Formats: sequence, C-alpha cells, structure tokens
Amino acid sequence: MTSSETLTHHDLGASSGMTPKQRRFLTKLTAVIAGGMFIDGFVLGGIGAAMPSITSDLGLDAVWQGLIGASVLIGIFLGGPIGGYLADKVGRKPMFTIDLCIFLVGSIAQFFVAEAWQLFVIRLVMGIAVGADYAVGWPLLAEFAPARLRGKLLALVEVMWYVGYLVAYAVGYLMVGSTDLPWQVILGVSVVPTVIVMLLRLGTPESPRWLMSQGRAEEAAELAKKYMDEDEQRDLLSEVQVKPRFARLFSRNYIKATTFVCVFWICNVTPYFAIATFAPVVLNQLGIEDGLAAALALNSVVVLGSMASVMLIERIGRRKLAIPPFWISAVALVLVGLFSHQSPALIIICFLIFSFVNAASSALAGVFPGEIFPTEIRGAGVGFATAASRVGAAAGTFILPLSLEGLGVGATMMFAAGMCLIGGVVSQVMAPETKGLLLSEASGRRKETSV
Repeated sequence: MTSSETLTHHDLGASSGMTPKQRRFLTKLTAVIAGGMFIDGFVLGGIGAAMPSITSDLGLDAVWQGLIGASVLIGIFLGGPIGGYLADKVGRKPMFTIDLCIFLVGSIAQFFVAEAWQLFVIRLVMGIAVGADYAVGWPLLAEFAPARLRGKLLALVEVMWYVGYLVAYAVGYLMVGSTDLPWQVILGVSVVPTVIVMLLRLGTPESPRWLMSQGRAEEAAELAKKYMDEDEQRDLLSEVQVKPRFARLFSRNYIKATTFVCVFWICNVTPYFAIATFAPVVLNQLGIEDGLAAALALNSVVVLGSMASVMLIERIGRRKLAIPPFWISAVALVLVGLFSHQSPALIIICFLIFSFVNAASSALAGVFPGEIFPTEIRGAGVGFATAASRVGAAAGTFILPLSLEGLGVGATMMFAAGMCLIGGVVSQVMAPETKGLLLSEASGRRKETSV
C-alpha cells in the first residue's frame, strides 16, 4: 500500500506560496547544510596551506604527503555510502547531528598529533563524517525546497564548500606567513565552525518525504504544513512506501542516473583536487615564485565561478551549466601542458579560466543526485556518487606529487585535460534537464506511480 492512499489533498492544506515561517525555516536549513559543506572545504583547504610545515616537521616523503593529503577524501569514500544508507534507513534527522559530533572529535584530536600515521587516521575519521554529511544534507534540502528554488539552493550549498576552502587557505596563509603557530593549530581551527554549525542544527525536523516513504503519513502531513509550500505538499502524494535497498541504484530504472552522477562528479573533482591541493608546488614548478599567494587567488576565482552557477541555474537550466565547462577546462589544461615552461602569464590565465568554469560545473555536483533519485534511495544515491567522486579525487591527490616528480608538469596537466574530456562526452549524452520539475518528476517517481 502506498503512503499516498492514507493522505488526501485536503489533509495537505491549500495555502499558496510560502509563509514567512516557511521561508525562515528554508533559509536556516540551507544555512546549516551549507555550514557542513563549509567545514568540509575548510578542513581540505587547511591541509593545503599547512602541508609544507607538516612535511618539514614530520619528515614526510612523497608517499606520506599523498596519503595525508588524500586521507579526508578516502574517509569521504567510506562515509558517503554508509551515511546515505543510514539516512535512508533511520532518517535524515538523527544522522544530521551524529556526523558533526564525530567530526568535532576528530577536529579536537588534531591538536595532539605527533606522528604521520596519527594525522592520517584522524583525518580519515573526519572524512567519514564529512561523507555522511553529504549524504544527509543534500537530500534533506532537496526534500524541503520548492521546485523553483531547489537547484539554486543545492548549488549554493556547494558554493560554501569553496568558501570554506578559500577561508582555510587564507587563514593558513596568514598563519604560516606571520605567526609561529604550529600546524596542529592551523588544522585544529576547524573546531570553531564545527561547534557553531552543530548547535544551529539542533531542532531540525525530519523530512516529510522520508516519513511518507516509511508509511508515516500523518507525521509527514503535519510537518509539511509547517515547512513546505503548497506544490511540495501536494507532491508528497507521489511518495510510496518502499523499503530502502542500496541495490536499486543499479536497477534498470536507475543505473543510467547512477552512472551519470558518478562520472560527472569524478571528472569535475579529480583535476580540481589534483591541482588545488598542491597548487603552491605546481605554481612554483611553473616558475611563479609566490605559489601560495597565487593559489589563494585561484581559489578566489573558484568562489566566483560557483556563485555564477547559483545565479544562472534556474534561468538557463542544468545542462547549459554542466556541459560547456568541461570543454573549456580541457582546452585550458592542454595549453598548460604544452606551454608549461614557456609562459607563466599564459599558465596563470589558463588556471584562472579552469578554476572559474570548473567551479561553475562542480556546483551541480549535489544538484543532480539530489534531484534524480527517489526518496527511498536518495541518501544512498548521493552517498554513492560522493564515494565515486572521492576515488578520483583521492587518486588525483595521491598521484599528483608522484606524477610531478616522475613525469613533470606537462604530462600531468594532459592527464587532467583527459578527465575533462571524458566528463564532457558523458554529460553531453546523459545529463538530464530538471529545471522547474517537482521532485517526483525529476526522480521519475511520478512516472512510476502513474503506470
């Protein structure tokens, strides 16, 4: 029996638009989910700025540099599917707080690191918590947001990742350049935003859509009246009571969606992480003396690119933002590979272009999986796509210092350009257009229930 059979349109209410209370709630929900993304960017950006000091203090070779640089990414690979499965199984609400508690413990533990393996393990655990947060936050926001704002809000959450990365880079840059603080303090600063976001998350309600998928229609209707607009309340009728099964991601109905979101995300983040994590090293090898300052400038451009995506997504749609940046990125990185030792000015221009357009496309990384999977596997879908993306990101981060050492800048940039080409081809063929669609329409749920 479907959940909608126990719930009528009258039960859902008929108020038009969003009330001031609903708008305030949606604003706060977006902020606390974006806060989690800010923390993720912050912890990854911090390691980039602190890596030279960590390398010197702990005597790291290229292998340990790669492992520590990739530790959070490896953790996200594990935490995404686990957190997504649990979010679909036990609900969004409990996981929304548990993951940040784990992250907070890891942030505090960074103050006491004395050996390389300790830093790797701690940041691995922090990554698991971050991965779980991805798989909870994006689905939760998608399930509350109205269709006309859903893409913009989901993309805005991704913007905060870049803001967190930029802030961490800036803080690390200032600390490294003007203070004698140990790198443990630079990394441990993540405690501050974590505590703030965790406190703000207290009292967040459960997703009405998840409640409907569990057959808890009365609870869903009550929360929907408080927090969702009329269209979204009515769209709850398309939800069905289905047992969450991770294997459904690979069923005939959803294998195409699963394949697309994984390839799209992998091909966006692999070149970005490979370049951004070790940007000071890369830029120094290209003959640019103040590599850390140049990397900070690149990350500032990234924030602008992701903001452009937020402003345009509900105007021009998903596909026009997702596909062209891959082609532009590929050209920019090929130029870097061909002229890596001839024109520092050209290299900087190409890196700036790559950073801007890559961020514009990457802002959709949470939009697509948040929209095209149904409620009972939305957490799993986001979590699995997160894990897949971190395979590429962790590999890129780990391989880059070895590639720079063994093959040089030119060959390394050509590899990154190849990833962009793959992403462009796959997106051109498989990327859906979900602009303006209700969540049941974007995920195919309405089509399933009408058959």
